[in-house]
Amino acid sequence: MSAARKPQSSVRKSSPWIRRAVVAAVLLALAGGGYYYYRQRNAEAEAAAYRTAKVERGDIRVAISATGALAAISTVDVGSQISGQVTDVLVDFNDRVTKGQVIAKIDPSTYQAQIAQGSAQVNSARAGLATAQATLRNAELDFQRKSALVERQLVARSDADLARAARDQARAQVAAAQAQINQQIASTQTSRLNLERTVIRAPVDGVVLTRTVEPGQTVAASLQSPVLFQIAEDLSKMEIVLAIDEADIGQVKAGQSVSFTVDSFPDRQFRGKVQQVRISATNTSNVITYPVVVSVDNAEQSLLPGMTANAEIEVSRRDDVLRVSNAALRYKPAEEDAGAQAQAGPGGPGGQGGGARGGMATDLPRVAQQLKLSPQQQVVFDAALEAMKQRSAARQATPAANGGGSALFGGGRGPGGPGGGIVIRSGGGSAGAAMGALRQRMQERFNQQFAEFRAALDPQQQARWDSEIAALLNARRAPLYKLVNGKPEQVMVRVGASDGSWTEVSGNIQQGDEVVVGSGRSAK
Repeated sequence: MSAARKPQSSVRKSSPWIRRAVVAAVLLALAGGGYYYYRQRNAEAEAAAYRTAKVERGDIRVAISATGALAAISTVDVGSQISGQVTDVLVDFNDRVTKGQVIAKIDPSTYQAQIAQGSAQVNSARAGLATAQATLRNAELDFQRKSALVERQLVARSDADLARAARDQARAQVAAAQAQINQQIASTQTSRLNLERTVIRAPVDGVVLTRTVEPGQTVAASLQSPVLFQIAEDLSKMEIVLAIDEADIGQVKAGQSVSFTVDSFPDRQFRGKVQQVRISATNTSNVITYPVVVSVDNAEQSLLPGMTANAEIEVSRRDDVLRVSNAALRYKPAEEDAGAQAQAGPGGPGGQGGGARGGMATDLPRVAQQLKLSPQQQVVFDAALEAMKQRSAARQATPAANGGGSALFGGGRGPGGPGGGIVIRSGGGSAGAAMGALRQRMQERFNQQFAEFRAALDPQQQARWDSEIAALLNARRAPLYKLVNGKPEQVMVRVGASDGSWTEVSGNIQQGDEVVVGSGRSAK
């Protein structure tokens, strides 16, 4: 009996300790849950104190807006070179005409009379020439006879001199009569030309845009040629002349794409291309503009001359790039959020360290992809990129000698704080000169590092490569504030193209990151 009771006593004695352990475990679990709930509520409250937006991928299209009027590429004003009464008008508005086709006639009677008069005058002049020639023959014979008699001393020498003078006068009269004939012929020829001009013909193939003359109307061409018709040579090709402000003209280049709409077809989008940027400036109320000619394909003949075109010139387009809302670039933390200034150190989550991870090495593969490299070119590029990364890592490993590497290539400590990049802005004074010298050094170093790769490119690829690299090296840098664990942390990014709502960014930032755009409750 005693042996059987001993275990029961042991169970009774140990059961209070078990209960205490269970109670303690429950209390600890409740405390942990409360602490977790408290932390979660604090994190949510901190996150709710900021409005955020996600970094996303998309397209950025930068365009310049302007208006202009559609016009035919070649428009010919058809006038009259002579005065007279219009007897026939053979074409009307919108009629198609061919080169040489008769489109109007002017009364020819005046010029027909002038031709008849001129012909009579020519005949009269020819009769005068015959008379002068007969006189000349008689004068020559008289001079010959008297010259022979003078030699025999039968007549005085003065008589021979008078005969010579009479011969010379007869020769002059013959020349004058010949000149008068030529003059009358030329005058008659002018009348014949004017007679031909009484028939007005189309100078080109085209369409009659305007007609300003009616049968019976008298045209006067004494001071200037009156315009009777306006003919558009080819309406399948048209143009728009846009007035671009001087602030934007530097971005406009021949060959850029243009989209435009007209009021007649509000739901249609038409396309064109910049054909010419003219350098003749126009000053209107102290506003300087430059004419830009846009060529338009009008094969459907739906566009008409004179229509107002609301055009946009696409000066830049970036496809599938990282972009953020412009509000994120405008955001500045309040004084109480001063800790948001680059809290993470080099290589940390909020910094710009980590070598080329946040710098040029992030953008160079994207540039190379746009060049559509061949396999051999890709090998050379990969080798140059790897060498650049190694040199950047080496510079970061020796901060005392190199200052942690160049901020342009993602290393170093910029003025924004530990791990921050250099904010490049245009300016004067020593700061602007220093930035210019820094860009120059980085350009020289970059050219050396990628000289072999650039030599492997064709001329078109080289031009694209040089343009993209210049844009990267000269890009402005600005701070963004990522929301990390409910708190904003500053990162420096490279700022690219902007369309007014979105801005291209690159650097230590990824798709899906939350960036702060303002204070207040987050709008989900």
